[in-house]
Amino acid sequence: MPTKGRVTMPKTAPLSPRPAPAADLMASLGDLLRQWLPRQRWFAGKDRPVSELGLLSMTELFPGCLHLLVHTGHGGVPAPGGGAPAGDCYQLLLVVRKHLLPRLGRALIGRAEQGPLAGLTVYDALHDPRSAQLLLERLRHPGTAGPLRFERAPSVPVPSGLPPRLLEAEQSNTSLVYGDEFILKLFRRIQPGVNPDLEVPVALAAQGCRRVPAPVAWFRTTHPQEATLGVLQPYLRDASDGWALALQALASGDDFTVQAHELGRAMAEVHLALAAAFPGTGHEDNGSTAAAMTERLDSAAHSVPALRPFVPGLRSAFGALATCDSGPPAQRVHGDLHLGQVLRAGREWFVIDFEGEPTRPLADRCTAQSPVRDIAGMLRSFDYAARQRRPWRPEWARRCREAFCGGYAALAGWDPRKKHGLLRAYETDRAVYEVLYEARHRPDWLPVPMAAIERLAVRGD
Repeated sequence: MPTKGRVTMPKTAPLSPRPAPAADLMASLGDLLRQWLPRQRWFAGKDRPVSELGLLSMTELFPGCLHLLVHTGHGGVPAPGGGAPAGDCYQLLLVVRKHLLPRLGRALIGRAEQGPLAGLTVYDALHDPRSAQLLLERLRHPGTAGPLRFERAPSVPVPSGLPPRLLEAEQSNTSLVYGDEFILKLFRRIQPGVNPDLEVPVALAAQGCRRVPAPVAWFRTTHPQEATLGVLQPYLRDASDGWALALQALASGDDFTVQAHELGRAMAEVHLALAAAFPGTGHEDNGSTAAAMTERLDSAAHSVPALRPFVPGLRSAFGALATCDSGPPAQRVHGDLHLGQVLRAGREWFVIDFEGEPTRPLADRCTAQSPVRDIAGMLRSFDYAARQRRPWRPEWARRCREAFCGGYAALAGWDPRKKHGLLRAYETDRAVYEVLYEARHRPDWLPVPMAAIERLAVRGD
């Protein structure tokens, strides 16, 4: 385990393609990956063709299984500030064999027609139980494989032979559950540095915070840059996520305020532990924060015409931020908090997925921010849940908001409800993000954040 609860790696430049000894593999894989990648839930460039594809590194993890880092580009657009073309790096684990087993049909990537793999079948290794078990074995035994480094916390035993199960509800990563005892998150879109979903839980464990499952093992790459590739943590087998619990309460007509109050206390506990684990921050510059929020609003309004009539009212929320009370000190935060990022096991709440918004640069996700950002994310999530039932029950969301803030205030020493200007600005910023996301990925959900946009812009609540 890293010393003092921290994982440290040198600061690095963005990943970009470099010549590799096995680059001729792309003669076999290039066409297959160009077709397969845009169909994956975790691929960020679905609306753009993969015009550039380069091999960053290749390691034979075990016989027949290749670990690849590939660079994708979309038209050679220069990166901000010049340098290499903008693009993304993705982690792939591929199995190459002569024939595909029938039960692995969903994992098929294709059959190579040329290059060194000509005539062989290629598929996603994470769908293959045997490959998944061999990956766990690598994590059980610290060591290296080419540029890959496998590390673990020696105090936590990891049994061999745990049966793997691929989680179907994939988001921006891929997760494997082993024997209902551990869960392995493999990051798909890779950025240089320590992923917050490793750095933060390790630091919180050193603080004695039990609200976040501590990493058991992890692996990273040293080429072409240092980067976190995956994290193994305990799996809370009897837990339910907050989103499912909220929808169950709505469906049965039950109140959710007790759970929301306890969740507020749990989040305050996590914030206090984060402030202790990552000390030395001050207050955010509200003027700069307001300017950044306004810039995001203008960009979103350019992409989503439905936003445009509300822009003046929304700008007023950000303008008020520039002159209001600075609020609590900036600190490390979760960064993408909502009901799907919390689990309830027994009577306890746990917080997971500290990766932040995966579309943002990793350096931005690791900066100190106002804890009001997390609170606003959870309040917006209560509204999302309430709108899943018809007729809409706004009073349910209001009661949950009050209960969550009350629970938070009881432990944090300050009350989010008394920071009206801050809370309105951060809720507005979150709602703008939601509008852009829904317009791009789930147009049927767009009315949910648009209702909040109208409320925040017109009434200023």
